[in-house]
Amino acid sequence: MTLTLPKNVPDQEGLAFVEEKSGWLRKQLDRHPDIETVGLGADLPIEGQTLRVLKGRGKRIIRDNEGIYVPGPENTVAARLQGWLKVQARERLVRASDHYAALLGRNYTRITLRDTRSRWGSCTHQGGLMYSWRLILAPPQVLEYVAAHEVAHLVEMNHSARFWSTVENIFPDYDEPRRWLRENGAALHRFRFETTPHD
Repeated sequence: MTLTLPKNVPDQEGLAFVEEKSGWLRKQLDRHPDIETVGLGADLPIEGQTLRVLKGRGKRIIRDNEGIYVPGPENTVAARLQGWLKVQARERLVRASDHYAALLGRNYTRITLRDTRSRWGSCTHQGGLMYSWRLILAPPQVLEYVAAHEVAHLVEMNHSARFWSTVENIFPDYDEPRRWLRENGAALHRFRFETTPHD
């Protein structure tokens, strides 16, 4: 854990803060799963299925029921796998967004992927959809729910009763994936794809 202080705050004041809030800080840390660095031998959820990252052959990443096979030098495995996951996420999110937008008779302007911690998706007033690429790690119904949720904002730019009615019309059983995301979503951020750890 790193403590960052404003420029003019003395170190002693920062340490006193940590001591005073130590109980709260421990609780917060306990809520967050341990960081896992992705590489050969790591277990990684992909579309909700835990797969082992294994050494691949040839040029393409291949996924089967046993694992996900990533070719190339070991120090490139994490970056190659992350790139592949983003492609998979984009394909599924475009397909889901197209589907739900068609059900509503609405169009969106673009889709962007980010690695956001505070939200799984968003919709701009101009009809731009943004999603976290880490949704590819969640069960497929969770990704579908987030796409339906964001597309519903093309009709209602709020979280009113009318908005939730719109979500229910295009994705009737949204309670379970919504609950899954609330209870398990933070754990999807524990996976790190950097080849060298950052402070």
